[in-house]
Amino acid sequence: MSEKKEHRFPWPVRLILWLLCVGIILYTCVIGYVLIREKGARTTLPTTDSYDAIIVLGAQVLPNGTPNVQLAWRLDAAAEAYRSRKVPVVVCGAQGKDEPLPEAYAMKKYLIDKGVAEEDILTDPDSFNTRQNLQNAKALLQGKPEVRRVLVVTSDYHVARSLALAKDQGYEAVGLGSPCKPEYWLKNHGREALAWIKYWGVKYLHLPLE
Repeated sequence: MSEKKEHRFPWPVRLILWLLCVGIILYTCVIGYVLIREKGARTTLPTTDSYDAIIVLGAQVLPNGTPNVQLAWRLDAAAEAYRSRKVPVVVCGAQGKDEPLPEAYAMKKYLIDKGVAEEDILTDPDSFNTRQNLQNAKALLQGKPEVRRVLVVTSDYHVARSLALAKDQGYEAVGLGSPCKPEYWLKNHGREALAWIKYWGVKYLHLPLE
């Protein structure tokens, strides 16, 4: 009686499959980490004595030059914070390839329409990611010695990493999160998990990912 011959994948294929499984498990764990950190994000306005300036992080501008829903919600939260305490507001965001103008300019117009004084708005139209947003905002605020603490306004899933980056740059910061559209929940959290992996790679492994 002949033995039944085993059919096994060659070892390079088995190695690739094993690495793929490990990668999926680790990525799922990072998404879980994002969700845990998000639960600690503030979604209500902090006390007015906790910030001397407001930094609003950019998002997509529509072809008609207005903020998309997600960015509008960030700006609405920032306008509420400004009404509670009239402090400098920095709006951050460069012009993407599908955008008719820099995000910062569209954000400025939106805030003016919401009652924020134009002279209190500082614009950063040159930054393409969160790290650059915060670096450029810091440079704009350096000429204001009264600013010691900042309120970083962004979407809820993005608050924790934004505050981590702010801390790396020496900010004393608190965060305020606005909601995101439910239909984009998976996309936003999946991308945020990848962004955390990139953040750790840059910070701890000094990888040239920026």
